[in-house]
Amino acid sequence: MMLAIIGGSGLTKLPGLTITHRQVVRTPYGEPSGALTFGELAGHPVLFLARHGYGHTIPPHLVNYRANIWALASQGATHIASIASVGGIHPEMWPGQFAVPDQIIDYTHGREHTFADYDGKPVTHLDFTWPYCEDMRQRCMQALAEAGEEYLDGGAYGCSQGPRLETKAEIDRMARDGADMVGMTGMPEAYLAREIGLCYAAIAVSVNWAAGRGESQEAITAEAIEANLKQAAERIRTVLVHLARMCCEG
Repeated sequence: MMLAIIGGSGLTKLPGLTITHRQVVRTPYGEPSGALTFGELAGHPVLFLARHGYGHTIPPHLVNYRANIWALASQGATHIASIASVGGIHPEMWPGQFAVPDQIIDYTHGREHTFADYDGKPVTHLDFTWPYCEDMRQRCMQALAEAGEEYLDGGAYGCSQGPRLETKAEIDRMARDGADMVGMTGMPEAYLAREIGLCYAAIAVSVNWAAGRGESQEAITAEAIEANLKQAAERIRTVLVHLARMCCEG
């Protein structure tokens, strides 16, 4: 079992990671977000990739999700933990709260969302009833518990197109649809992992109330998001140490 960690906003580097080497991977789908980083987290081997690039220069709608997932699989990853910064829609998704979602609502458009080329081949329909790997979800929740973190078990991740934040009316619509949190990178990442056979789950951390909720009634400030991201970084590292140990033990 090889654990790969995809870092989102605020996690372009993995604190405490002892780097052994970096690997530039060429894929049939173009360039990944950056070189893959191989290393050890508290003595346990992991593979790390910054989704937005190591300088956080790639916006959500331009991430090459196919290249990222293919590159991780080609280097031996079997399990993926996606770290996702989200806006809280559910009343319990306050800033700083963790969640391990079990559903996705996809509001994106125009993204390359499959490895299949369908060049004269029969169309196939892959089951996506439960979009996250339950084995990995359970491991993520156990890691959160061992780190002493409160979290929500389940919930629907609403994936918006970005890079702009949502309007209040859009968040109201998502709430009516059943979304508990909103992010910009959950799709097609989760589906591509399913398609290529990787066990994928997300650890979501709320870094702001979604538009029109809580302290975001009138506006969402970049300063508040940045402060919450920094506050969550060390907590996420502790969770990932526990997760790496569990995945190393099998």
